[in-house]
Amino acid sequence: MPIRRLLAASAFALALVAGAAHAQVPLGSVETAVEGVTPKVVAWRRDLHANPELGFAETRTAGMVAEHLRSLGLEVRTDVGKTGVVGILRGGRPGRTVALRADMDALPVLEATGLPFASTATGTYMGNTVPVAHACGHDAHVAMLMGAAEVLAGMKDEIAGTVVFIFQPAEEGAPPGEPKGGAALMIEEGALRDPRPDAIFGLHVVPGRPGTLWYRPRGFMAASDRIDITLRGRQTHGAWPWKGVDVISASADVVQTINSLTARTIDPTTTPTVFTIATLDAGVRYNIIPDQAVLSGTLRTFDIAQRDDLVRRAEIAIGNVAENYGAIAEFGVRQNAALVFNDEALSGWLAPVLEEAAGEGNVNPGAPPTTVAEDFSYLSQEVPGVFYHLGGSADGVDPATSPPNHSPSFDVNEAVLPVGVKAHVLTALRFLERR
Repeated sequence: MPIRRLLAASAFALALVAGAAHAQVPLGSVETAVEGVTPKVVAWRRDLHANPELGFAETRTAGMVAEHLRSLGLEVRTDVGKTGVVGILRGGRPGRTVALRADMDALPVLEATGLPFASTATGTYMGNTVPVAHACGHDAHVAMLMGAAEVLAGMKDEIAGTVVFIFQPAEEGAPPGEPKGGAALMIEEGALRDPRPDAIFGLHVVPGRPGTLWYRPRGFMAASDRIDITLRGRQTHGAWPWKGVDVISASADVVQTINSLTARTIDPTTTPTVFTIATLDAGVRYNIIPDQAVLSGTLRTFDIAQRDDLVRRAEIAIGNVAENYGAIAEFGVRQNAALVFNDEALSGWLAPVLEEAAGEGNVNPGAPPTTVAEDFSYLSQEVPGVFYHLGGSADGVDPATSPPNHSPSFDVNEAVLPVGVKAHVLTALRFLERR
């Protein structure tokens, strides 16, 4: 754990047990305010859904956010991490600082939801014109945090401290040609400075029972690495494979080697690990064995030492496979997101606060880890944080059969939007109400 984060976590743990709490804003007042802003949240979500933008191209979205925050009287900084927006709400009394974060970017996905406000937008990805859709729920994230900002701004005089609203671009990873994704770039450009938060919270909509919230202390969401492999051989006629170096057969062995390395050398009951090759680009004609094959994939891990060892062994094994065929292998790794590590003291404190938002029996603070990733991890490396999930499946639908995030049919049950707004508002209020 970085020293700065260890010191911040220690200070937070001491603060949790020190002194009496500030007077609380009544839950009823919060619920009334959230009910009042909900029609706007729904309208914002639909507008954003119909007008999605890819990472670092969220200019319309960022403009909409900045205009709203300024209308509330907040201090607003734009172009933080290219298209990121930071809003600062200073309460009527001095106190600590808490940050709330939402991500803004969409995906290169052709939407198939059939919604009346479904996206027909396009964008540019890897030099190609592609369909764009909010297939991961970031439209709902932005709308909920805009709603929370409005609710909290209306309670400004009752707030002892400062709330920082972070609207982040490029959560889905650094676009091709960009060295950093949105969270890392926003940190580099000062999103967590002036003022520096004492804690940060974020949420993500996923398939789940509508309106439920869940998370776990420590490792919650996996670290994510992008793997790139290039095999170089010698082109030949498909009828004479022995006269060339067959990178197609080598590619097949590489995939099987990676699958075996993960399945046969890692104990999945202690540290969940997923190593997937997802793309293979090779050849242009059915009867020509090409001279090059390019593979890419993702590695998801929860243990740094184990991850480093697996990467080391994979590079050696892939090199051996290539050598067996007479080919040459190039192996590259790039981290997309670190492990989402939920601060233990903050996690323990948060459960009753989220229960205020979602209702009794609707919060699970001991959920299993998940192998999907989130670059919120970089923010919570800087200051103590907790990231949690909000169930957003359709009413009456088994979450296990709901279209997953990144699916063309992924959608968010709009009935859960007020729960997300309340969760944002109450985590900020209750954190600042403690001394």
